[in-house]
Amino acid sequence: MTPPTATPGALEGKLIIEIAERPAGEQTGKLLADFGAEVIKVERPGGAPTRGMGPFKDGKSAVFGFFNTNKKSVTLDLTDSADRATLDRLLARAHVLIDDHDEAWGQARRLDQAAVATAHPHLVHCAITAFGQGAPQEWQKAYPINVINAGGWAYHSPSEAPDEQPPLKGAGRFLPDYESAIDAATCVLASLHRQHGSGQGQFIDISEIETQLNRIDGVLDRMVAGDVEPSADRTAYDQGGPATSFACKDGHIYIYMTTKGHWNALVELMGSPQWAKEFPEDWLEFHCTDDRVVAFREGFQDWITHQEKMPITTAAQKAGIPMVPVNTAADLPVNEQLVYRGFFQELDGIKYPTAGYMMSGTPVRVRSHAPALGANNAEIEGAGDADA
Repeated sequence: MTPPTATPGALEGKLIIEIAERPAGEQTGKLLADFGAEVIKVERPGGAPTRGMGPFKDGKSAVFGFFNTNKKSVTLDLTDSADRATLDRLLARAHVLIDDHDEAWGQARRLDQAAVATAHPHLVHCAITAFGQGAPQEWQKAYPINVINAGGWAYHSPSEAPDEQPPLKGAGRFLPDYESAIDAATCVLASLHRQHGSGQGQFIDISEIETQLNRIDGVLDRMVAGDVEPSADRTAYDQGGPATSFACKDGHIYIYMTTKGHWNALVELMGSPQWAKEFPEDWLEFHCTDDRVVAFREGFQDWITHQEKMPITTAAQKAGIPMVPVNTAADLPVNEQLVYRGFFQELDGIKYPTAGYMMSGTPVRVRSHAPALGANNAEIEGAGDADA
């Protein structure tokens, strides 16, 4: 795979001001920075809250390091009139403003929808909040764990968990932030296209809850359609049959089987053990009883315990069996397909994940590490003096 070049990004020449302080807004800015935009991150004195989020590497937040590559940093106290004036000078020559604070925060700093539209009508102003604009004040501050539960996704997550465990973890630490950021960045791109032709900005109101409902999954979809009765039962997402993860010699694998073809291929891969001969050939399709599932899992576990996850899942996939390794963070940077596609890019000895797409003319590349706090203060002050 040819490494990314120094080709200007697709958003080269676009200036984006990011006053966001949560992963939702920071990921939005990161996506646009990956496209080549100049993203200036405005941080409060002392730094953005994400600088204090673990895990840490050499005393620095890995969370902040990931969300803020390819950006610049300036420190402004937006409650101070002089610093607020500096922000206005930046906004006067910017194309986009990204925010993820609640409405009261914006109103107190003259950064709400109406104030920004009046002062900077050319600006694309994107605000990301838990329930969208106009929500009751007590709803407006929410953590990702609140959003993923309020949006319904934690109803059945993690799958196949014991009923006595509350559905709090959800699918990933910042899943609502990532999903909302994708929608936010998409809306910004569309608004930039409109801005380019008309010179007019607009306000983008992103609701994290509505973003989750927009991505309604199979379980909630069946409930909305009336196929499944909503209840407190969290097993609706369970796949049934033998589908689950199993411990192997050097980690875990996940298997999902539904057909006679899957079963026959697995039996052959296992060397036709005696216990497997007691199952009807079409048991997965017509005779998938609880007793058979238990018996399968016991017999399969005895066999898979002695297998290494990469060789056995490779052999299984070649045989047409839906079996995959459960990859850890250490596995992914050496995954052959990810290496081939150049998904991880190295900068000064640090490997960064990039994007799940490839653009031939304007490839995504990691140009700079997350900035030190206020690293670009002098540069911005100079530009502000010149503008004034």
